[in-house]
Amino acid sequence: MNLNWTQKEFEAYVLLYAAHCNLIEDKNEQDYIHTIVDEKTFHKIHTEVVVDSEKENLHKIQQYLSENNLTQQDKEALLRNIKKVLFADGTVDYLEKNVYQILKKMIS
Repeated sequence: MNLNWTQKEFEAYVLLYAAHCNLIEDKNEQDYIHTIVDEKTFHKIHTEVVVDSEKENLHKIQQYLSENNLTQQDKEALLRNIKKVLFADGTVDYLEKNVYQILKKMIS
């Protein structure tokens, strides 16, 4: 699989994956993601996240991380943004907690 993502596209993919993990994308979650990525990137990546299976989502994230050396600062910022997306609707459910733990292990 050839991922020609920019870092912003990767970030959009991870954040949209996190928002979509419980199959309920709250407007607050989407609004927060819009503060980070532009409209065009959001829609391009959103379609990809929704069409991909859970396995493909995680594989793409893992592949990008292994092919691109994110700085510690970038990793910490990404994890902070994932948390903000998950908390955007005011609650974090069981699925969201699990996804955060998986992403944290992958990214850290």
